[in-house]
Amino acid sequence: MHIRRELFDILNQRIDFKKAIILLGPRQVGKTTLIKKLAEQLQSTYLYLNGDELAVQNALVSPSLAFLRSYLGDNKVVVIDEAQRIQDIGLTLKLLIDNFEGVQLLVTGSSALELANSINEPLTGRKWEYQLFPLSWSELVNSLGFPKCHASLENYLIFGTYPEIIKSEGREIPVLTNLASSYLYKDLLSFQGIRKPELLNKILQALAWQVGSEVSYNELSQTVQADKQTVQHYMDLLEKAFIIQRLAPFSRNLRGEISTSRKVYFIDNGIRNSIIGNFSPISGRNDIGSLWENYLISERQKLLSYHGFYGRVYFWRNVRGQEIDYIEEIDGKIYPYEFKWNPKAKVKLPSAFIENYSPEPIQVIHRENFWEWLQTYSYK
Repeated sequence: MHIRRELFDILNQRIDFKKAIILLGPRQVGKTTLIKKLAEQLQSTYLYLNGDELAVQNALVSPSLAFLRSYLGDNKVVVIDEAQRIQDIGLTLKLLIDNFEGVQLLVTGSSALELANSINEPLTGRKWEYQLFPLSWSELVNSLGFPKCHASLENYLIFGTYPEIIKSEGREIPVLTNLASSYLYKDLLSFQGIRKPELLNKILQALAWQVGSEVSYNELSQTVQADKQTVQHYMDLLEKAFIIQRLAPFSRNLRGEISTSRKVYFIDNGIRNSIIGNFSPISGRNDIGSLWENYLISERQKLLSYHGFYGRVYFWRNVRGQEIDYIEEIDGKIYPYEFKWNPKAKVKLPSAFIENYSPEPIQVIHRENFWEWLQTYSYK
């Protein structure tokens, strides 16, 4: 089964044999497959270097120009996979870009924690950077067809859309359990900032139960019995490792608006359900609201990321309990959304929000219209 990735054409347009193309994202989302396909299209033979291999790590740490000329040979396309494992890789990439004319560097990384720190300054003006996610609704529909995907919606809510999960119909639970346990923490636990793996698990468990709800760092620190600064640090790392994403509150500092807490979502529903150990079908669950909200937020993020959205996203709530699930702000306009599994649920935009911000009409995203929202990018 081949599922064409939306990013392929976008990356292909960036090929110039000058700047490096950096592809970030969680492990096992298909970065290596995508980048190799791109390399094969450019040149039938190319140099592939796996940053997980010790020999590659040693070879690319502070190499001389003479060594790099011998190491690269005549290859004009060079793939460096899992680059975050290579010390000071940003300086090595800069050396390659500045001294090897006509060479296209294709670089992947499954952790933004180390890679972003090491490449941002050295590669200023020398790179195009993108993020690859688990399979999107659009990618699945384009490859499998709308009827198949529509019939599989509840499966996506339970098991997520990692490529291996989609290809393992009927075996999702063992595959997902192995995926979560083997790859979820690989880069985090090798990172010097993680000194308490058991605390990391406690934080993830607590966050998994609070999907779609506001998360207070103070309350979370009490729940996991750790100080607030440590909890914030670990959540920063979880976000940079592409496991969770945080949604900030929309506020103009008006009286009564919530402005300090965050909502936390998982990049993939399957990872969230694996953490709490619950793969029960939708009909027997009491967290369908959270599953639905997490799915829509993660899917919308894929759409916006792939299509170059430059606005901001938020949620909104005030002390009177009035709230809006999700807001997109772009070019001075405010677009509010509410998420409801039940298409008959009634929704009313809070009067306080209307009076203060004059937003666009609210849209309710439910199971009978969601596909339009996940396939339509209307800000161009």
